[in-house]
Amino acid sequence: MAIVGAGVTGCSCALTLAHAGLRVRVHEAREVASGASGRNGGFALRGGAPPYDVARAQLGAERAAALWRLTERALERLAELAGDAFRRTGSLRLAADDDEATALRAEYEALRADGFEAEWRREPDGRLAGRFHGAIFHPRDGSIHPARWVRGLALRAAEAGANICEHDPVATVDELEAGHVVIATDGYTRGLLEQLDRAVRPTRGQVIVTEPLDAEYFACPHYARYGYEYWQQTEDLRLVLGGFRDSALEDEFTAEEATTPGIQTRLEAFARELLGRAPKITHRWSGIFGVTHDLLPLAGPVPGRAGLWVSCGYSGHGNVLGLACGDLVARAIIEQSPPELAFFDPARAF
Repeated sequence: MAIVGAGVTGCSCALTLAHAGLRVRVHEAREVASGASGRNGGFALRGGAPPYDVARAQLGAERAAALWRLTERALERLAELAGDAFRRTGSLRLAADDDEATALRAEYEALRADGFEAEWRREPDGRLAGRFHGAIFHPRDGSIHPARWVRGLALRAAEAGANICEHDPVATVDELEAGHVVIATDGYTRGLLEQLDRAVRPTRGQVIVTEPLDAEYFACPHYARYGYEYWQQTEDLRLVLGGFRDSALEDEFTAEEATTPGIQTRLEAFARELLGRAPKITHRWSGIFGVTHDLLPLAGPVPGRAGLWVSCGYSGHGNVLGLACGDLVARAIIEQSPPELAFFDPARAF
């Protein structure tokens, strides 16, 4: 078995395959967690990129609920595997204006109608007061230290018998001699398979991190403006803040790992607005994630290519969905036939 990519997806897939007694080699062009799996905002959320009510309309009520339950189980597994790299904090999805408040309320009503845990907060308080127009609190969500989490997952896979090879780039899947090959590179798929180049659009997310603040102002991950603004505080009280790619949307559809002055300036200005002062910025980074046309992952066998599998395209929700989909693909390879894999059939995009 060969896996391309040692992010959360590749390590999850390798762990399941190795536990089943199969010989697994993971090829990583750089180092474990060197891509977006280790360089993101640290959100561990239920669900996917489409809001729940939108997924309900898109997939049907039964399939949307089953997909949501899949991510709930994956989140619980993440909590078990991640140890102190995970904190159960909940998350807060905020409405930046009245239109977004209407959209959030529709999602909240759909969640509650289908029996999922969620809380409506009409008037967010503290530093959010007067700025936002309602919010959904998801109590089971959490915060992760992404690089620590994925490196720990890689260690578990290695201890189970997987061979993880860093600085081992793969130019084309045709060079790999294995009965099964899994492409697990999310937004870093360019050049590996022509169909993926058309189906998955690499997208850049930029982040800043501040010095430790004098207090905890944000006790959980926050996200607003349909995910174009997101932030949280770490255990040592640093503010991690990302987003604003909609200010240069076409420019941010790129595989170039760089930070840009325009978005970085907007991130710094937003940090000042949230805190009432200009904090010292200690770190900046970007990560590349993959976006699909329907915002759902591609996970499963590649049509017309026996033994070739893919798991990518999480549209910004790879921390939990990557864990889930890597495991689903591995279980399909060992002939356990997980029914949830049908949600993500790559044939819909190829």
